[in-house]
Amino acid sequence: MQIINYFSIIAIPATILIIVVYGLVEKNKVFDNFLDGAKEGVQIVFNLFPTLLGLFLAVGALRASGILDLLVKLLAPIIALLRIPFEIMPLIILRPISGSAATAMAVDMMKLYGPDSVNGQIISTIMGSTETLLYVIVIYTAAVGIKKTRHVIVTALVGDIIGMVVASLICRFLS
Repeated sequence: MQIINYFSIIAIPATILIIVVYGLVEKNKVFDNFLDGAKEGVQIVFNLFPTLLGLFLAVGALRASGILDLLVKLLAPIIALLRIPFEIMPLIILRPISGSAATAMAVDMMKLYGPDSVNGQIISTIMGSTETLLYVIVIYTAAVGIKKTRHVIVTALVGDIIGMVVASLICRFLS
């Protein structure tokens, strides 16, 4: 375990040193290249800010409006058919939209059900095997200027749903 701690402590400084040494060997202007990259990074942040702001406002409105509870009630027959615990449906609905909101909800659920319960295992598996895909798709497509994301979103949502259903089935089977 001590060796893992050692490597984790030196990983970032060693990477920086390797990059600087490589740049000097290749006779590149390392600091000028760093500044150009930093300027480009700041420009990307400014370009993505409106998209991020809209996404955060939409997630906040979704949580505050009660729509999440309504969706859980509407999906109840499907939930029962797929043998997904009804109690974790708010997490399943929120996970593709907001990672931070899903994490907060997962922590609250873990406190309520416990990490060793079936629900706790399903929650952990879902959080580890799915992605905040709408956020990722919005950020990456906005960064490169892609406007038509319909097929990407549908495909990613189907993959996320399959991952969540399989997580629930496997955790129930193994417990």
